[in-house]
Amino acid sequence: MNEPVFLEKYSLTLVRVTEVSPAAYSLEEAARLADMHPELLRYYCRLGLFGAARAQPGAEPIFDDDALFELRRFEHYRRHHGVDRKTLRLISSLRREVERLESEVRFLRGR
Repeated sequence: MNEPVFLEKYSLTLVRVTEVSPAAYSLEEAARLADMHPELLRYYCRLGLFGAARAQPGAEPIFDDDALFELRRFEHYRRHHGVDRKTLRLISSLRREVERLESEVRFLRGR
């Protein structure tokens, strides 16, 4: 059998990938991206929906992509399913507890 003949030349292209730092959004930017009023987002922070670090009264919270995703989820629950703001606090607390337990299970399985 005849061997195939390649008439094209192939070149190798090196691509430099720079490390991208995670996105950080101010309270106003996060509120705008979630299509909500900044005061409602401040209220969510005071409720502790995003953890204790963002619940501090004097600090201006910074949000990353994960917090923005969680914020959009809370707003979806509130707008489309009629979940009140106090129940959102319970949902948030339960989600953090589930994440903590999942992490613990992964750790214990890895031993």
